[in-house]
Amino acid sequence: MTVGRLVELPPALAAARPAVTVGVFDGVHLGHQALVAELVRWARAAGAPAVVVVVDPHPRAVLLGEGPPRLTSVAQRRRLLEGLGVDAVAVLRFDAAVAAWSPDDYARRVLRDALGAAHVLVGANHRFGRDRQGDLVRLAALGAELGFEPRSLALASPPGTPAPASSTAIRAAVAAGDLAVAAGLLGRAHALEGAVEAGDRRGRTLGFPTANVGGLDGACLPPRGVYAVRARVHGPEGAGPALPAVANLGRRPTFDAAGGAGPPRDLLEVHLLEGGRDLYGATLEVQLVARLREERRFTGPDALRAQIAQDCAAAAAALGVVPAGS
Repeated sequence: MTVGRLVELPPALAAARPAVTVGVFDGVHLGHQALVAELVRWARAAGAPAVVVVVDPHPRAVLLGEGPPRLTSVAQRRRLLEGLGVDAVAVLRFDAAVAAWSPDDYARRVLRDALGAAHVLVGANHRFGRDRQGDLVRLAALGAELGFEPRSLALASPPGTPAPASSTAIRAAVAAGDLAVAAGLLGRAHALEGAVEAGDRRGRTLGFPTANVGGLDGACLPPRGVYAVRARVHGPEGAGPALPAVANLGRRPTFDAAGGAGPPRDLLEVHLLEGGRDLYGATLEVQLVARLREERRFTGPDALRAQIAQDCAAAAAALGVVPAGS
C-alpha cells in the first residue's frame, strides 16, 4: 500500500513544506494542546502551514489485536485540532505494513515523501518505527539527511496534577467515574458522540422523550448511571449550542430483561431539559458533567417516571439552569 493512500493531505500543503507533528492524539488533552500550540507558533514564525497527522487506528489495535477504549473518534479529534488553529489535519492509516516500517522507512515515506515536512515537532518521549526503535537522536540524524528540522517538547503538568496529561490517565479516570479529574486533564468535559438511532420510544410514553446515541462500541465509558450532561448537535452547517440534558448510560433494567438474544450492550439515552426535538440521524455530542446516581431497577413505569422527574431537577441544578416548567 502506498503512502499516498495512507496519508490524507492535499498536495498543495506538502508542496508548501509544512511544520508537522504526528501522533494518536486520542482525547486531544492538555498535553496534546500544548504540543499543537507550539507547532502553530513554530509554523507561523517559519511562514509554513501547521499540519497535525492523526494515527488511526490505535497501534495497539493492530499489534495486539485490541486497542484501548477510545476517548475521541477521528471526527472529534479532527474538530478539536482544527479548533486549535492548525491548517490541516491528516490521517495516517496504521496497519501491519506500516507497523513493519523501520524508523528510516517511516521518516522517508511519511515525513518527506507524503508530507514534505520542513519542521517536525514531537514530544520528548516520542518513539517511532518498527518496535519503537526510532528515538530523538535518530530523528535528528534523519532530519539532517532528509531535509527537515526536528524539535522536541517536554510537556509540563497541568496545574494541580503530579504528571503531564496522558490518554492512559484520562481513560482510568473516566472508567472510575472521576469526571472532574478527567476534565482537568482534558481541559473540558469528557464527551461521548454518535449518531442518534431510532429506539422503542418508551421515553416518549413516559413523558420524557430521549435520543438514543449509537456508535459507542469501543468508546471509553464511565460507570453505568444517570448523568447531568450538555448535548450538542453536529450537522452539515456546523455545531449547535450545548443544551442542558440528563442522560442514562446502561441497560435499562426496569424494562430490558436479562438473558435476551446476543450479549447485552450499554445504551446512552439523552433527554433534553428544554423538551424533545427530532434528532434522528443527527450526530450528538454528549458532554458528561456530573454523575447523579447509579442505574437501578424500578417497580414499574410510574416509579420510573417519578425518578426521571427528580433526575431532571438534579441535572438542572448540577448544570446551573432553571428546570423546564419552572
